[in-house]
Amino acid sequence: MSKILIVDDEAAMRMGIVDNLQFEGFETDEAENGAMALAKLGENSYDLVVLDVMMPQMSGFDVCKKMRQEKIEVPIIFLTAKGEEIDKVLGLELGADDYMTKPFSVRELSARIKAIIRRSSASSSTDQANERMVNIGKLSVDFEHYIVKEGSTELKLSHREVEVLHFLWTNKSKTVSRDDLLQSIWQYDEFPTTRTVDNFILRLRQKVEYNPNEPKVILTVHGMGYKLIE
Repeated sequence: MSKILIVDDEAAMRMGIVDNLQFEGFETDEAENGAMALAKLGENSYDLVVLDVMMPQMSGFDVCKKMRQEKIEVPIIFLTAKGEEIDKVLGLELGADDYMTKPFSVRELSARIKAIIRRSSASSSTDQANERMVNIGKLSVDFEHYIVKEGSTELKLSHREVEVLHFLWTNKSKTVSRDDLLQSIWQYDEFPTTRTVDNFILRLRQKVEYNPNEPKVILTVHGMGYKLIE
């Protein structure tokens, strides 16, 4: 049974989400503010976090940023009452996996949760089944089981980071455009900016490259996109 942490300062909103997710068969936990959420995340394991953006003292963006800084790579769905494009972009750039704008359908929220958990925990498709651990920069990656190691130490990369690495790996030595990555990994029919990809690659290089300031593995092809070199 998947366990979901719901973080929202509005008790009625939390209760509505909890009741519906429990009805769908999820195990749930709650936090009424960012500090409580971070404390729970430090003590428990969750399969996904539903995180409100507009909270007093510590916003959802702050919580997400702190989670990623502390290598807590649990998938995140942002809830926001804001409809501005910049907020959606910022949330995704900080490391969230999806967002929903209030008011929203709890049934749709449940469907998105299931989709993200399925992507993050399911085995790879048939054509990936026989892949072995491959070396990418200073990392060794098992794409089938989402296992990433640096030497003998296992690292916690998000499922999206592994998916981006896999996409670049399967197209190694070829130039991959930012739009290719957005459509294949983020899976939005339309996306307002490719800056998300640039910032994501910048962070990924910190984990892959021996010297991120002089990348030798994930190269920028100016005006076109990126290329992974074995």
